[in-house]
Amino acid sequence: MAPDAGRPRRADAQRNRDKILAAAVRVFTEEGLDAHFERIAKEAGVGSGTLYRNFPTREALIEAAYRNEVARLCDAVPGLLETMPPGEALRAWTRRFIDYATAKLGMADALRAVVASGADPYADSREMIQAALSSLMDAGVAAGVLRSDILPTDMFAALAGIALTSAKPEQREQAERLLDLTLDGLRAEAAPQTPKAGGATS
Repeated sequence: MAPDAGRPRRADAQRNRDKILAAAVRVFTEEGLDAHFERIAKEAGVGSGTLYRNFPTREALIEAAYRNEVARLCDAVPGLLETMPPGEALRAWTRRFIDYATAKLGMADALRAVVASGADPYADSREMIQAALSSLMDAGVAAGVLRSDILPTDMFAALAGIALTSAKPEQREQAERLLDLTLDGLRAEAAPQTPKAGGATS
């Protein structure tokens, strides 16, 4: 456990940590498991000593960077719902989900190395993301703009599938189109209508 674990960090120390984690995602996505700590420190604008004090091992940095991406994705939900109508908030969040999933795919080799070391960077991440998605969908249903017959688990599965098409930058446009198609099918007016008893059928 790190010496300062459980204690609040100074504002400048927290900023440095946040910059390191953001830089680590970019560099591990670009260079894979062999990314140099020196480049990550340079990208973050901190000294190597600062990086090693926060993350003494490669595995610790990779796991923290991934968990930070999950937290950023989930923590965005309240702000989106406060500033946008529920349908727009869900649409904006799904774009963030694709950004998260693209980073995760880019870090796949690095994350596998963490798992091989005995750690579990994915612990609780699925539950956290599904809870965030549930909050967005519940808000949309309550506002009458989203269907109530689609489960968050179904939407999560759809998003995960779409994310697989965005592993490369040139595939992002296709992923955006698939998101639009999926979200259009989630609108309340898209719900299938049950024919009335005795009514005409076509």
